[in-house]
Amino acid sequence: MTEKVEWLPPLVLFENYGGEWDRYLNALYKFFKQDFIDSAPTLEGMKVALKHHPIEKGKEATFWHLISEGRSEEDRLPDLRRCERVRWPRPIIEHYDQLPIKFWVNERKGEKRICLWFESEEYLVVLARRRNYVILWTAYLVTKAHTKMKLKKEHEAYKKLKPSF
Repeated sequence: MTEKVEWLPPLVLFENYGGEWDRYLNALYKFFKQDFIDSAPTLEGMKVALKHHPIEKGKEATFWHLISEGRSEEDRLPDLRRCERVRWPRPIIEHYDQLPIKFWVNERKGEKRICLWFESEEYLVVLARRRNYVILWTAYLVTKAHTKMKLKKEHEAYKKLKPSF
């Protein structure tokens, strides 16, 4: 079912760093920094910015959202599947208008959110729309059947409406 594309980087595996968490975390942050701090991608001509605060251990909130999960900021725990895909958000953003990426805008908590779903890889990138830019909010694996169905319905409804971005 997986749809391979040339532009998707390989996974960043924990075992490739000797199973040493600090070494792995530094490597993950290095990739994140390259992709979103040293240079910023754009989406529809708008800069992709980061949620910087709260800064934890010298790293931006967006970074922690890409590599961990949890309901509250204080309770987030590293998720190795998210960590492995730390290099995926930028190329997915850069290829948002190409298959196999599914693009749509929805509303969450009163904000416009942009969803970029690489369905065959079960990976969703979420950005928050601002006036002249977008914020990389989070990205995660979508493996639960009910969540996949919800995303499919949202995408189909968006395609029917064809609203402006």
